[in-house]
Amino acid sequence: MKSLPAIVRPYRRTPEFTEETVPPGLRRSHRTRAGTWGLIVVLDGRLLYRILLSPAEELILNPDHPGVVEPEVEHEVELIGRVRFYVEFYR
Repeated sequence: MKSLPAIVRPYRRTPEFTEETVPPGLRRSHRTRAGTWGLIVVLDGRLLYRILLSPAEELILNPDHPGVVEPEVEHEVELIGRVRFYVEFYR
């Protein structure tokens, strides 16, 4: 798993999402803007985090293993049962 660069700072955070409230856009391919990093923080449960590079990478996120979103890299999440998470944005 990648890590956030030491020079970036948080500037925005989504509300908490559950398996019932996750926006459809997070479940299909999307990307952050240039210079914007993300951190997918799972509070309860698990998420499948798919990084859509070639070759694609799949990671299971849980409370002990957040997911780092690199700028402009296509990605998506897939729900694995009950989950509660949010996304924090850095630049």
